[in-house]
Amino acid sequence: MKQYKFPLQPVLIVDDEEQFLLSAEMTLVSNGINNVLTTSDPRQVLPMLKGNYVSVILLDMIMPHISGQELLPQIITEFPDMPVIVITALNEVETAVESMKQGAFDYLVKPVDEERLVSTIRRALDYRGVHHENRMLKKYLLSDTLEHPEAFEEIITRNAAMRSIFQYVEAIAHSPLPVLITGETGVGKELIARAIHKLSGREGEFVSVNVAGVDDQLFSDTLFGHKKGAFTGADRDRKGLIEQARGGTLFLDEIGDLGMESQVKLLRLLQEGKYYQLGADEPQISTARIVVATNKDLTDLQKKGTFRKDLYYRLQTHLIYIPPLRERKEDIPLLVQHFLKKAAEQLGKKVPTPPRELFTLLKTYHFPGNVRELEGMIFDAVSRHRSGVLSLDAIREKIGIQMGPSTPVSPVEAEEKLDEEEKIIFPEHLPTLKATEHMLIEEALRRAEGNQTIAAQLLGISRRALNNRLSRARKQQS
Repeated sequence: MKQYKFPLQPVLIVDDEEQFLLSAEMTLVSNGINNVLTTSDPRQVLPMLKGNYVSVILLDMIMPHISGQELLPQIITEFPDMPVIVITALNEVETAVESMKQGAFDYLVKPVDEERLVSTIRRALDYRGVHHENRMLKKYLLSDTLEHPEAFEEIITRNAAMRSIFQYVEAIAHSPLPVLITGETGVGKELIARAIHKLSGREGEFVSVNVAGVDDQLFSDTLFGHKKGAFTGADRDRKGLIEQARGGTLFLDEIGDLGMESQVKLLRLLQEGKYYQLGADEPQISTARIVVATNKDLTDLQKKGTFRKDLYYRLQTHLIYIPPLRERKEDIPLLVQHFLKKAAEQLGKKVPTPPRELFTLLKTYHFPGNVRELEGMIFDAVSRHRSGVLSLDAIREKIGIQMGPSTPVSPVEAEEKLDEEEKIIFPEHLPTLKATEHMLIEEALRRAEGNQTIAAQLLGISRRALNNRLSRARKQQS
């Protein structure tokens, strides 16, 4: 496999000491930062910057021909978004402080500590990434455009909130930082994760794994792999999913169900960019971008002590919340047409004609299973379909609406039903039964978009009973 370069744009090291250049490059490469340019001639820096897009500069202060003190203001003036880390000797700290005032990102003192070198470069890369994302977001918000709409072709929507999510995804796609995707089950979290991967420009694979119910041993073996003899039955080396996703994206679904021990290992992976295969002494460098998803409230899990706060803060560097289908009902007609065609193709049938009231009926439903539930409904209806207009019977069965009067419900059953959803909030002065009936009918008609058949079904009465009530109301008003 072709070696994945990180970062996508190189780190430039400028120092007249060849030994330092070699040592610094080796340190960065051994810690996963393998896209590095070096030069010992400061006169080449500005031409190199104009010809190459560089992510971060490591700049020595004392060099022949042109000093770092002279170069720094020129770099900051011509490339104001460029993080510059200055290198200075122990007795030149005042020079470094002055450089910070001029706009340097940070400074390192020779001899440079390897851990501090790596952590400072990573912080500068994160800063550059966030700055780039903010600029991209501002551009998208002002223009309301997508540069790569084809990346979202699998996501059927016309909703404004979803379009904003697409714009955010385009802005963060090239970042190496983790992404946390939240939303109810069935809203399409994995589709968003795949769009992030498509836009990232990463050459590696998109690897998906559901971590719900996975114990610590299986989690470690699945993600990190093992060496031969690591445990009973390990008769050969096995690569983990992180290796499979090398230079690509590793998608961890249902992250809210991950055990505490596994959370610690995931946190260490995110912090250090390294991991150990089971039974191995030497660490491996991870070049996979981590994207996670959950349908649970991680804030609530933190309060209960079942999800680590430090892991949450690390994961939610980029946070995407996908709204449920009931908050974007304008998508229902588009999704229905898409699923009708998809179901017909897979079942070898002609695409059925949807009845006019189908969309209105579906808009009255709250869809706890979201898009996935709607897809299941349509596939079930098409599988039963024979010819002509699609029957609504299968849809009504799924959403619990029957033709004609409904079976009487006891007060206890009605109370339990309200507890499952939400109870009616009564005003201080109770309305009369007649006024309450009128309000219920008006609300049912509003939800049914004026369709009296569907309104009657929502109320659990016959179409004739609803007509009688409407007729009486009109006579009383006249």
